[in-house]
Amino acid sequence: MKIVRNITVFAIAALAVGIVVSFFTTSNALTDDTITIRFGHDAAETNERHTAVMHFKELVEERSGGHMEVLVYPNNQLGSESEMVESVSLNDLQMVAASAYSQYNPQISVLELPYLFETHQQAWDAMDGEVGRLAAEPLLEDNLRIIAYFENGFRHITAKKPIEEPADLRGVKIRTPEFPISLRTFTAFGGNPTPMSFGEVYMGLQQGTIDAQENPIANTYANKLNEVQDYLILTGHQYSPLPVAIGEEFWQSLTPEEQQIIEESASETAQFHRDLLQENEAKMIEDLKEQGMTVIEDPDIEAFKEAGEPVYEQFRNSYGSELLDQILEATE
Repeated sequence: MKIVRNITVFAIAALAVGIVVSFFTTSNALTDDTITIRFGHDAAETNERHTAVMHFKELVEERSGGHMEVLVYPNNQLGSESEMVESVSLNDLQMVAASAYSQYNPQISVLELPYLFETHQQAWDAMDGEVGRLAAEPLLEDNLRIIAYFENGFRHITAKKPIEEPADLRGVKIRTPEFPISLRTFTAFGGNPTPMSFGEVYMGLQQGTIDAQENPIANTYANKLNEVQDYLILTGHQYSPLPVAIGEEFWQSLTPEEQQIIEESASETAQFHRDLLQENEAKMIEDLKEQGMTVIEDPDIEAFKEAGEPVYEQFRNSYGSELLDQILEATE
């Protein structure tokens, strides 16, 4: 009986060890099979951009049954926009939502020519159609695949003094992104464009390094720039999309089914982001007013448009007319 009992105990122990080994083997197999997507952006957690990226994360993880995991890094945790775009290009990061692509191919900056689009719908139709595809296509050479255009929105000026027309910008040091179109636009407007990382803007305004800045309402609001600026001027001088890039090499490593999940989730999130900003923008403006900011709702838009016309010719001279003419035809 003692022998039988010992055999039974041994058998139970062996079975237990087998279960534990099996559990860890299976667990490791599942872990090793998980695709991790690191996704960076530069907005604060209070910004609708972060809400949108988290929505994308939820869609991808749910639709893949947990097979794909999206790790989100907001607020410049992985560097500036330019640095994150470079990280995707170098395969150090899988995805980024940013505007800083003109460092690789300036053609995509055609979408930000001054007063190119009059309405959000015009801009969205262009982004989601052939225009968006053609503008982004050259970036594939740098391992950057644009899979959707999230929303930045129309850009507006904030300043320490009222700006009613381009003449009011003379001598004003205004922060812009370090993009050729932005620099040329504000030079044409008569200002003194001063490139600066967005993360440095609040302090720059506070310390007087710059006098003004320009951004979509959501960026101004989420980063509390009203604390260091007295006026919001609704110039709507540029429509600013937010292209979402995924590393082309990483993309090609995915199965068609995985690609479809990511692409469809990004497309749906783009519209989610647009709708969210549309819904919240009017409330943000009212909140800024209540917090003491003066909102100039009717600057001389025609004067700004006229002042910005030379930027179109500069673009044609630098990059040709084909893509620009196609956009202008589509928006007529």
